[in-house]
Amino acid sequence: MHMSIQRRSKLGGPIPKFRDYHIWKTLYCLNNESPLGRKRLAVLLEIGEGSTRTILNLLQENGLIAINKNGVLMTPDGKKCWESAYMEVEPLDVDGLTIGESNCAIRIPRASSKVKYGCEERDNAIMAGATGATTLICSGNTLIFPGSDYAVDPKTERAVKSCFDIKDGDVIIVGTADDYKTAELGAVTSGLELLGGLHINRNLEGVLTERSTGNELLSLAFAIHDLVGGLPVCAKSRDNLGIRIESGMVIDNAYTGAVLEEVIKIGTTIRKIAVSGPYKGIKVIVTPIELDNKVIAAIGVVDIRSMAGVNNLIRLRSDE
Repeated sequence: MHMSIQRRSKLGGPIPKFRDYHIWKTLYCLNNESPLGRKRLAVLLEIGEGSTRTILNLLQENGLIAINKNGVLMTPDGKKCWESAYMEVEPLDVDGLTIGESNCAIRIPRASSKVKYGCEERDNAIMAGATGATTLICSGNTLIFPGSDYAVDPKTERAVKSCFDIKDGDVIIVGTADDYKTAELGAVTSGLELLGGLHINRNLEGVLTERSTGNELLSLAFAIHDLVGGLPVCAKSRDNLGIRIESGMVIDNAYTGAVLEEVIKIGTTIRKIAVSGPYKGIKVIVTPIELDNKVIAAIGVVDIRSMAGVNNLIRLRSDE
C-alpha cells in the first residue's frame, strides 16, 4: 500500500498525530476555558493545527462540541462525556516513589474498585511512552498500594494530598518519565484505560458512506487496531482519502494504498505481500466494507510481526 503523493500534496500541512489522550485533553481544556480558538487549543495540546482540526471534527461529529465565531465550546453531551472521564491533573514533586525525572499525578474520584494490583496502570503508561506509573488508592483517609495494606510514606502522602482534595475510594496514578509531557501522557492514558475509555458514540449507522472521511472511519479503525494487538491499520472510503494508524496514533489522515484501492474495485478480501509503499515486503490483509450490496470502503491490517519471525496473524491464502 502506498500514499498518493499527488492527492496528498493538494491538502498540504503536516500529517496529524494524536491519541485518545489528546481528545481527552481537548475536553479538559474546554472545561477549564471556554470558548477556545483552534490556534490556542493547538498550543495547549502541543500538537499541530491539522491534528487539532481533526480532533475537533471528530468531537463535532459526535455532538460533543459546538463551534461559532467566538471559538469552540462543549455542548451538554460534551459535558456528559467529560464527566464520564473526569480526572484532575497536577505535577508532583516527590522522591522515592517513581523512577523518572518528572512526575505527573492524576486523581480519579471513586474508582478504587476498578483497580487490581496497579501493574495494569504501569503497563498502560509504559505502552504510551512513559517510564512507568505508580497507582495508589485512598482507604480510611490513607493512601495505600493496591492489593495490599501497605501505606505510602508520610512525606509522599503529604505531597500527594497537597495537590488534591482526596476522599476515600479515590485513585491516584503517578506517571513518570524524563519530561513532564510524557509523564502526563502516561498517567492520563492509564486513567482512561481504567475508566473504560472515552464514551464517544461508536454507532456507525448513517455515518459510513462511499464518501466518508478519515474522521468518520476513526472509531472503526481504532477498534480493529485494539483487537489485533496494536498492528497497523489502514482504511479509506471509495471516494475519499483515508487514515493510517500505528502504535495507537493517527499518523496519516490523507492516506490511500494500492491494496485498499484494489479491494474497493473488486469487492473481495485480499491477502498478499505489499509490493510498494510504507509496508513494502510485509503481509497485509484488506477487506471490503459493504452497504446495500455495494462496496463503500476498505480496511486492512498490516502484519508487522512477520518481520520479526513471529507466527503470522495473517493467512496469505484462505485455505491456510
